[in-house]
Amino acid sequence: MGKIVLVTGGARSGKSRFAEQYAARFGKNVAYIATAGVYDEEMAFRVKLHRERRPRDWHTWEAPEDAHRAIEAAGETHDMILFDCLTLYISNLLCALESVRDSAANYALIREKIGLLLETAKKQQGTTIFVTNEVGAGIVPENHLAREYRDITGIANQLTAREATEVYFVSCGIAVDFKKLAVPWQDGGSE
Repeated sequence: MGKIVLVTGGARSGKSRFAEQYAARFGKNVAYIATAGVYDEEMAFRVKLHRERRPRDWHTWEAPEDAHRAIEAAGETHDMILFDCLTLYISNLLCALESVRDSAANYALIREKIGLLLETAKKQQGTTIFVTNEVGAGIVPENHLAREYRDITGIANQLTAREATEVYFVSCGIAVDFKKLAVPWQDGGSE
Protein backbone atom coordinates (compact mmCIF):
# COMPACT_ATOMS: atom_id res chain seq x y z
CA MET A 1 0.00 0.00 0.00
CA GLY A 2 1.31 3.40 -0.98
CA LYS A 3 2.14 6.10 1.51
CA ILE A 4 0.46 9.51 1.19
CA VAL A 5 2.06 12.75 2.43
CA LEU A 6 0.25 16.11 2.36
CA VAL A 7 2.12 19.42 2.33
CA THR A 8 0.05 22.57 2.77
CA GLY A 9 0.57 26.25 3.44
CA GLY A 10 -0.16 29.68 2.04
CA ALA A 11 1.12 31.27 -1.14
CA ARG A 12 4.92 31.51 -1.21
CA SER A 13 5.14 29.72 2.13
CA GLY A 14 7.86 27.33 0.92
CA LYS A 15 5.56 24.32 0.64
CA SER A 16 6.69 23.27 -2.84
CA ARG A 17 10.35 23.63 -1.92
CA PHE A 18 9.79 21.54 1.22
CA ALA A 19 7.96 18.87 -0.82
CA GLU A 20 10.79 18.83 -3.36
CA GLN A 21 13.37 18.42 -0.58
CA TYR A 22 11.31 15.62 0.98
CA ALA A 23 11.06 13.83 -2.38
CA ALA A 24 14.79 14.21 -3.04
CA ARG A 25 15.71 12.98 0.44
CA PHE A 26 13.48 9.90 0.57
CA GLY A 27 12.99 9.00 -3.10
CA LYS A 28 15.37 7.09 -5.31
CA ASN A 29 13.43 7.59 -8.54
CA VAL A 30 11.19 10.66 -8.43
CA ALA A 31 8.23 11.51 -10.67
CA TYR A 32 6.81 15.03 -10.73
CA ILE A 33 3.16 15.54 -11.67
CA ALA A 34 2.47 19.12 -12.71
CA THR A 35 -1.15 20.27 -12.79
CA ALA A 36 -0.59 23.87 -13.92
CA GLY A 37 -1.47 25.05 -17.39
CA VAL A 38 0.57 27.96 -18.73
CA TYR A 39 -1.85 30.61 -19.95
CA ASP A 40 0.06 33.84 -19.30
CA GLU A 41 3.51 35.28 -18.52
CA GLU A 42 2.98 35.15 -14.75
CA MET A 43 2.27 31.41 -14.80
CA ALA A 44 5.14 30.82 -17.23
CA PHE A 45 7.47 32.51 -14.72
CA ARG A 46 6.14 30.40 -11.84
CA VAL A 47 6.57 27.18 -13.83
CA LYS A 48 10.10 28.25 -14.79
CA LEU A 49 11.05 28.70 -11.11
CA HIS A 50 9.73 25.24 -10.25
CA ARG A 51 11.53 23.62 -13.18
CA GLU A 52 14.83 25.26 -12.29
CA ARG A 53 14.65 23.89 -8.71
CA ARG A 54 13.92 20.31 -9.73
CA PRO A 55 16.74 17.86 -10.40
CA ARG A 56 17.08 17.03 -14.09
CA ASP A 57 16.66 13.30 -13.52
CA TRP A 58 13.07 13.69 -12.24
CA HIS A 59 10.50 12.59 -14.80
CA THR A 60 7.67 15.09 -15.29
CA TRP A 61 4.05 14.37 -16.23
CA GLU A 62 1.75 17.25 -17.11
CA ALA A 63 -1.72 16.37 -15.85
CA PRO A 64 -4.19 19.26 -15.65
CA GLU A 65 -7.05 16.71 -15.94
CA ASP A 66 -7.48 13.03 -15.03
CA ALA A 67 -4.34 13.24 -12.90
CA HIS A 68 -5.01 9.82 -11.35
CA ARG A 69 -3.81 8.35 -14.66
CA ALA A 70 -0.49 10.17 -14.30
CA ILE A 71 -0.10 8.83 -10.75
CA GLU A 72 -0.82 5.33 -12.02
CA ALA A 73 1.72 5.62 -14.85
CA ALA A 74 4.38 7.22 -12.65
CA GLY A 75 3.91 4.59 -9.98
CA GLU A 76 4.90 1.83 -12.39
CA THR A 77 8.52 3.03 -12.50
CA HIS A 78 8.98 5.50 -9.62
CA ASP A 79 9.14 5.08 -5.85
CA MET A 80 8.34 8.74 -5.12
CA ILE A 81 5.65 10.88 -6.78
CA LEU A 82 5.39 14.60 -6.16
CA PHE A 83 1.97 15.99 -7.12
CA ASP A 84 2.06 19.79 -7.34
CA CYS A 85 -0.63 20.84 -6.74
CA LEU A 86 -4.15 19.90 -5.64
CA THR A 87 -5.44 23.48 -5.65
CA LEU A 88 -4.51 24.04 -9.29
CA TYR A 89 -6.02 20.68 -10.15
CA ILE A 90 -9.28 21.68 -8.46
CA SER A 91 -9.21 25.01 -10.28
CA ASN A 92 -8.80 23.16 -13.59
CA LEU A 93 -11.80 20.95 -12.77
CA LEU A 94 -14.04 23.87 -11.77
CA CYS A 95 -13.05 25.99 -14.77
CA ALA A 96 -13.99 23.12 -17.11
CA LEU A 97 -17.59 23.13 -15.85
CA GLU A 98 -20.32 24.81 -17.85
CA SER A 99 -21.65 26.35 -14.63
CA VAL A 100 -20.42 26.40 -11.04
CA ARG A 101 -23.85 27.23 -9.61
CA ASP A 102 -24.75 23.64 -8.67
CA SER A 103 -22.83 23.25 -5.41
CA ALA A 104 -24.05 19.70 -4.77
CA ALA A 105 -22.79 18.57 -8.19
CA ASN A 106 -19.50 20.43 -7.69
CA TYR A 107 -18.91 18.82 -4.30
CA ALA A 108 -19.71 15.39 -5.75
CA LEU A 109 -17.32 15.94 -8.68
CA ILE A 110 -14.46 16.97 -6.40
CA ARG A 111 -15.09 14.07 -4.02
CA GLU A 112 -15.01 11.71 -7.01
CA LYS A 113 -11.82 13.18 -8.51
CA ILE A 114 -9.96 13.44 -5.19
CA GLY A 115 -11.14 9.92 -4.35
CA LEU A 116 -9.61 8.68 -7.62
CA LEU A 117 -6.31 10.42 -6.83
CA LEU A 118 -6.15 8.98 -3.32
CA GLU A 119 -7.18 5.45 -4.30
CA THR A 120 -4.60 5.44 -7.10
CA ALA A 121 -1.89 6.76 -4.77
CA LYS A 122 -2.70 4.07 -2.20
CA LYS A 123 -2.28 1.34 -4.85
CA GLN A 124 1.30 2.44 -5.61
CA GLN A 125 4.28 0.80 -3.97
CA GLY A 126 5.97 4.09 -3.11
CA THR A 127 5.09 7.48 -1.67
CA THR A 128 2.89 10.19 -3.18
CA ILE A 129 3.34 13.72 -1.89
CA PHE A 130 0.40 16.04 -2.52
CA VAL A 131 1.06 19.78 -2.34
CA THR A 132 -1.92 22.06 -1.70
CA ASN A 133 -2.72 25.59 -0.61
CA GLU A 134 -4.45 26.51 2.61
CA VAL A 135 -7.11 28.82 1.15
CA GLY A 136 -9.57 29.07 4.02
CA ALA A 137 -7.64 31.29 6.41
CA GLY A 138 -8.57 34.60 4.78
CA ILE A 139 -11.72 36.63 4.45
CA VAL A 140 -14.89 35.21 2.90
CA PRO A 141 -14.73 35.92 -0.85
CA GLU A 142 -17.46 38.13 -2.28
CA ASN A 143 -18.29 36.06 -5.36
CA HIS A 144 -19.79 32.59 -5.71
CA LEU A 145 -16.97 31.00 -7.72
CA ALA A 146 -14.32 32.07 -5.20
CA ARG A 147 -16.40 30.83 -2.26
CA GLU A 148 -17.08 27.54 -4.05
CA TYR A 149 -13.38 27.13 -4.80
CA ARG A 150 -12.41 27.90 -1.19
CA ASP A 151 -14.97 25.47 0.24
CA ILE A 152 -14.24 22.64 -2.19
CA THR A 153 -10.50 23.01 -1.72
CA GLY A 154 -10.98 22.83 2.04
CA ILE A 155 -12.94 19.61 1.68
CA ALA A 156 -10.35 18.13 -0.70
CA ASN A 157 -7.58 19.02 1.75
CA GLN A 158 -9.45 17.34 4.60
CA LEU A 159 -10.04 14.19 2.55
CA THR A 160 -6.38 14.05 1.61
CA ALA A 161 -5.17 14.74 5.16
CA ARG A 162 -7.35 11.93 6.46
CA GLU A 163 -5.58 9.44 4.16
CA ALA A 164 -2.10 10.88 4.70
CA THR A 165 0.44 9.32 7.01
CA GLU A 166 2.17 12.68 7.36
CA VAL A 167 0.70 16.19 7.01
CA TYR A 168 3.05 19.17 6.98
CA PHE A 169 2.01 22.80 7.29
CA VAL A 170 4.64 25.18 5.91
CA SER A 171 4.92 28.85 6.85
CA CYS A 172 7.92 31.11 6.28
CA GLY A 173 9.79 28.10 4.88
CA ILE A 174 9.39 26.12 8.12
CA ALA A 175 7.46 22.84 8.09
CA VAL A 176 5.49 21.53 11.06
CA ASP A 177 4.19 17.96 11.16
CA PHE A 178 0.46 18.43 11.90
CA LYS A 179 -0.27 14.72 12.32
CA LYS A 180 2.16 14.58 15.24
CA LEU A 181 0.40 17.57 16.84
CA ALA A 182 -3.17 16.46 16.07
CA VAL A 183 -5.72 15.95 18.82
CA PRO A 184 -6.37 12.18 18.85
CA TRP A 185 -10.16 12.34 19.33
CA GLN A 186 -10.97 14.17 16.10
CA ASP A 187 -13.57 12.33 14.01
CA GLY A 188 -11.94 13.13 10.65
CA GLY A 189 -15.08 14.78 9.20
CA SER A 190 -14.78 16.80 6.03
CA GLU A 191 -17.30 19.61 6.25
